Amino acid sequence: MANREIVKAYIKEHIPYAALYILSILILFFLAGLYAYEDAIANMSYGLVLAFALAGVCTAYDFVCYRKKCLKLAETVLKEGARESSLPEADNLKEAIYRQIVSAGEEDVRRAVTEYDEKKQDMADYYTMWIHQIKTPIAAMHLLLEDVQETGAGPVGKQAAEELFKIEQYAEMALCYARLDSLSSDLAFKKIEIHEVVKQAVRKYAVLFIGSGLSFSLEDFSLKAVTDEKWISFVIEQILSNAIKYTKEGGISIYGADERGERKTGTVMYMVIEDTGIGIRREDLPRIFERGFTGYNGRMDKKSTGIGLYLCSQIMGRLNHTIMVKSREKEGTKILLGFCQEM
Repeated sequence: MANREIVKAYIKEHIPYAALYILSILILFFLAGLYAYEDAIANMSYGLVLAFALAGVCTAYDFVCYRKKCLKLAETVLKEGARESSLPEADNLKEAIYRQIVSAGEEDVRRAVTEYDEKKQDMADYYTMWIHQIKTPIAAMHLLLEDVQETGAGPVGKQAAEELFKIEQYAEMALCYARLDSLSSDLAFKKIEIHEVVKQAVRKYAVLFIGSGLSFSLEDFSLKAVTDEKWISFVIEQILSNAIKYTKEGGISIYGADERGERKTGTVMYMVIEDTGIGIRREDLPRIFERGFTGYNGRMDKKSTGIGLYLCSQIMGRLNHTIMVKSREKEGTKILLGFCQEM
């Protein structure tokens, strides 16, 4: 808060008192001149000078206190969290009541935040419990499908296996979303070979690759990074899922790259997952990592939740890695994953 603002506010608030003071002096002079003896006004001039000097000293002291309190209040406004304890001491009953109002308001906010946190935790616990429970019938259905396929279920059995796999992946996504707030406490960093993680993800998604009829290429590259294997696996699997979902013809390639996304063999710091799918509109690119944003493709598909890439972005950020997207509509998409190799 600028001193000029404080001075203007002080003058505006004290104009009535100054006017009353000057009016009182004028009345005294008028009465002295009307009823007093000779030279009464001249003698009162000394008292007037003393009165104005005393008023000036009192005003200066009062302004210093006023300015100090204004600055303290301005600091309190900028402070985060509880502000009641930072307020200056009340000088009168009115300020004491204002202080009580602030205290009561903060207590209401704390109570509301506590209730919200409890409800949020209850909901997260419920989602986590539900997802773990749903895994049991999913596992049972996998076993039943294996028995059916052994007896020659044909394309219907394969299609059912694909849909069941998708259900399982949606459940994993929901579990990841529920755990996102507590992700930091679930991280276990170690140095791993990213190429091995990619191969595991590809094997896991083999059922969808086979059913899609797309070509697939995994090139050799060396990329050792300090990361959390479980969470980086989720990111890679989610990107593979999107690539399969939005690629109708052509194929998917995974390779090592430099910072520009160009192919590079040997030791690299970036990995690229490239598809020949429908691509992303240029106007949608800046928002693809926003929660719930589906873009043009998502609206056309009518099944997109806008959660997958949001989760990938959040996880990569907390792992101290990077994720970038290069895409053109109808020309496919490149997703670059950049890895921190040291802690």
